[in-house]
Amino acid sequence: MTVAIVGGLACGGHPPIPNRGVVETDLGSWHFRRFQGPVFDVEVWIEKNKGEAYSASYITEDAEKRGRVVDDDLVNVVVTRYQKPDGVVRETVRLARRLAAENGYQVDENKVGGARALTISGHGESWVMWPSTSHVVKVGGRGRKDVPPAMVSSYADRYPSDLPGGALEGPLPPGPDQGPSKAPVKDKYDPNNPQPDFEKYDPKKVNVKPSKPADVPPPDDSDTKPAKKSKAAPADDSTDDPPPDKKPAKKKKAKAKETKKPADDDE
Repeated sequence: MTVAIVGGLACGGHPPIPNRGVVETDLGSWHFRRFQGPVFDVEVWIEKNKGEAYSASYITEDAEKRGRVVDDDLVNVVVTRYQKPDGVVRETVRLARRLAAENGYQVDENKVGGARALTISGHGESWVMWPSTSHVVKVGGRGRKDVPPAMVSSYADRYPSDLPGGALEGPLPPGPDQGPSKAPVKDKYDPNNPQPDFEKYDPKKVNVKPSKPADVPPPDDSDTKPAKKSKAAPADDSTDDPPPDKKPAKKKKAKAKETKKPADDDE
């Protein structure tokens, strides 16, 4: 088994990825000191892709001998493992741009320890970060002015960098939200309620026949003859006002009958 592993490394293979993300043994002159994890409050947040972070601390051999550790004697490594590779490169670059634009860090793209990575420095700390398939690796620490290339190389062998060239200047790398959209699910054909298929509709191939008129009885001959012109009725001068009251007729005076006086008797 040992021969197979050595042969694989000699042929250009990579060391296996640790079960808990970080290497829990000494790496060259750097001595493993402490492990932490998993931590679910990750630095590079990816929507719909949960991650968990593991960290390890390493100190120099000289610091271990003298029993006192200063900032330059300590290097921290944080490896964040995600459920899938979707969005890992894109969100790593987005974070680096935000650190430079909003937080005042100096962010550059460099090749460190044989890996293309993002160097982040400022506010009394220095880091090297890069994406690798479904992982994000971050090496450095507070109080440091640089990051040891040997430590970066040790982790780059296990986590090869996927950072594209010009990532800080060009457009953001594609993410899962930019993939081809799924075709909408079509409803099943319903003979009782058919729906037109507008995707295959071609107006040049549509031949619409005029519908037959409904059965209407033939027109009557009397209806076709021109109507006789009616004589105009005389104009009515009357108005809506009521007729004036008639004056009462004058009564004729009856002639008084002359009455004859009786004759005087001569007697």
